[in-house]
Amino acid sequence: MATIMDIPTVETPGRGQVDDIAVARRDCNIIDLTPSLHWVAGLLQMSDSFYPTGAYAHSFGLEGLVQDGVVTDRATLRGFLLEEMLPQLARTDLPVAARAWTAAGDPPDWECLREACFLGASVRGAREPREAAEGIGRQRLELVARLHGGFAVAFNRRAAAEGWPQPACVAAAIEGRSIGAPAEAVLAALIYSAAASLGVAAVKLLRLGQNSVQTLLAEALAGAPALIAAALAVETAEIGAFNPWWDIAAARHESADGRLFIS
Repeated sequence: MATIMDIPTVETPGRGQVDDIAVARRDCNIIDLTPSLHWVAGLLQMSDSFYPTGAYAHSFGLEGLVQDGVVTDRATLRGFLLEEMLPQLARTDLPVAARAWTAAGDPPDWECLREACFLGASVRGAREPREAAEGIGRQRLELVARLHGGFAVAFNRRAAAEGWPQPACVAAAIEGRSIGAPAEAVLAALIYSAAASLGVAAVKLLRLGQNSVQTLLAEALAGAPALIAAALAVETAEIGAFNPWWDIAAARHESADGRLFIS
C-alpha cells in the first residue's frame, strides 16, 4: 500500500513544486484535492474575527449577565458557556442552520428557506439579541454576495422583496453552501464563532487572560460533535429554548446606564 512518502511531487516548468493545487497520484489515478481545500479555506475566512460581520460589537448577552453578577470569573463563564449557551445553540441556531443548508440546494426550496429565516429570527426572546442576530446576518449575506455571487445574490433579492428576516444562522448556511462546505462543517463553524465571540467579550468584561479563555474554547470545541448530533436530531416543531434569566439579563442591558457592547 502506498504511503504519503510514495506520492511523487508535481513539477510545473518555471514554478517548481506546485504549491496551490494538491495533486496525489495513487494507482495511476489522479486525486484533485482542490475542492476540499477551497471550502476549508473559505470556512476559515468566514470564522475569522477579522471577517467584517459586526460580531465584535456584541457580547451576546454576556455583558448583561456580568452586570447582574451572574458571570463573574472563569468558573461562572465556563458554566454559562458549556451548560447554557452551547446547549441552547444546539436547540436553536444549529438546527435552523441545518435546515437552511438543506433548503439551499439545487434547486433551492424557497418555502423552506423562508421558514428557516422566520424561525431563526424567533428563537431569541429579548429584542437586543434578536436584532443583533439580524444585523450580523444581513451584513454577512451582503458580504457573501459580493465575495461569491451566485445563490447568495438570488437569496438576498428574494429576502428583500418578500420581507424575510436574515438571521445569522441562516446567513452562515447560505455562505457555507456558496463555498461548498458540508452541513456539519457549517455547524462546527457556528459553534466556534459563538464560543470565540463570547471569549473575546469575556476578556473585555472580566479579569481573564487570553490563555484562560482559549482553554474554555478548546473545551467547547471538544463537545462540538455531540452538539451537532443533537442539533441534527431536533424536529422542526421542537426548535426553541426557554431561558428566562438570560433573556431578562439581555432586556436589562438595553436600558443600562453604561454599555461596552451593543448587545
